[in-house]
Amino acid sequence: MAKRGNAIIKGIEIEEVIRLLNKAYADEWLAYYQYYIESKVIKGIMKDAAIAELDQHATDELRHADMVAQRILQLGGTPLLNPKEWFTHTNCGYETPNDFDVVAILEDAIKGEQCAITTYSELAELTREKDIVTYDIVSQILADEVEHEEDLQALHDDITEFVDSIKGKL
Repeated sequence: MAKRGNAIIKGIEIEEVIRLLNKAYADEWLAYYQYYIESKVIKGIMKDAAIAELDQHATDELRHADMVAQRILQLGGTPLLNPKEWFTHTNCGYETPNDFDVVAILEDAIKGEQCAITTYSELAELTREKDIVTYDIVSQILADEVEHEEDLQALHDDITEFVDSIKGKL
């Protein structure tokens, strides 16, 4: 196991881990804002349930950003300092909400969670049995992202089934 200042932790270059964590850090901040703003502009049936879900996810994404930043610092790196850098380093990007309908918002959020799941799965695979601290952090975040995707999908399905049942009665 490498000590602070060494370039490698059990076969992984620290700079590469820091680079990938900074990309995840950018994703977390963009996801935080996406959930935050979507919870403000969302419209439609069962929007209150969606707002509660989006607000909780925003809180979680901010907590994830803190966890990732702390690990970057522990590894001797610096988290991205300028929010403009989030857009050039992101894995998952940012989708400006254009359609405020609850179903459209949830579909965008589900896509974002699926990207986060891919990102953290790759980080977990890279650090498994090599950088246990980073592995533990990304595994915790991955578990949250999977739960987020499942919660959003269940809400999406409930809303679309309800709407479909109403349409069937008309």
